[in-house]
Amino acid sequence: MHQNKTRLTAAEIASLWTSYMNDSMARCVLGFMLKHLEDKEIKGVVQYAYDLASGHLKKLVKFYKQDELALPDGFSDNDVYMGAPWLFSDIFCLTYVNHMARTGLIAYGGFLSMSSREDICDYYTKGLYETSVLYNKSNRTALKKGLLARHPYIETPNVTEYIDTKNYLSGLNPLANKRPLNAIEISHLYMNVMTNAMGVNLSLSFAQTSPSKEVSDFMLRGAEIANKHIKIFSDILLQNDIPTPRLPDVSVSNSVTKTFSDKLVMFHMSLISAAGTGNYATAAAASQRSDLAMNYERLSIEIAKYAKTGADIMIKHHWMEKPPGTKDRKKLASSKKGS
Repeated sequence: MHQNKTRLTAAEIASLWTSYMNDSMARCVLGFMLKHLEDKEIKGVVQYAYDLASGHLKKLVKFYKQDELALPDGFSDNDVYMGAPWLFSDIFCLTYVNHMARTGLIAYGGFLSMSSREDICDYYTKGLYETSVLYNKSNRTALKKGLLARHPYIETPNVTEYIDTKNYLSGLNPLANKRPLNAIEISHLYMNVMTNAMGVNLSLSFAQTSPSKEVSDFMLRGAEIANKHIKIFSDILLQNDIPTPRLPDVSVSNSVTKTFSDKLVMFHMSLISAAGTGNYATAAAASQRSDLAMNYERLSIEIAKYAKTGADIMIKHHWMEKPPGTKDRKKLASSKKGS
């Protein structure tokens, strides 16, 4: 390592490792999508996303080399089977990119906030901007094609009000009338319906193309959980006369040919499970009605149990790459004594 180079912090090492894993996975999925896309406008958005992931990987490799870090295995061309039949509809591909861009905005914001070295901060600042451009591109394309699931409208408030009773925070008593949802609560319920809908279709596509019964069963369980959560959130919206999201037809084909490696699809599900847990935590903190917060906490536990099952499967088959960490000092000391 260069003597005048500021050492990477644990947070920066973690951010670079996570970025490499995510971008190497995204490059495989997006590359497969590009091969089968027919709509030119949608293909342009997916191509932009693919180019971003490829460019990010090149920059990340430079960081790893200059700081003499062990490069993760991540994912490569060996994890995608380009000869497989088409799996995702064009609309699914656009919706997928929009969803992953939204997740990327949160991730890059977090990476930037944890970084302090100038070159790392510059990298994530640019990455945040590039991901913003991607998100806006996908949004504009979806809007133009009538595919954008927009959040519902509410009456425009013309006076400022204050909460004057603690009952505003209640909601657990099944015998008491619950107050109407506020705009913050509506936005989180709506968003979580849409993200779970993406999870359903992604899970089903992975389930039908994996040659492993164990992986397929895990994916089907994921789709079942996501559908259950969609119903819970949708019912709350309907009880408050709020329409549920009008989701585009993001169907997948009937292909049962292996398309991605089991290692990749299991990692992908762990990624969206983690994102879902984060979404629920944010929603619980922002929701002032107690029944909503309790729902998010309860459903988060269900996701955590599902994610644990996925981690067990990945460890069993040696698919889970170990993040960088410190040495076990007690283990080192014990081995020294025994020698």
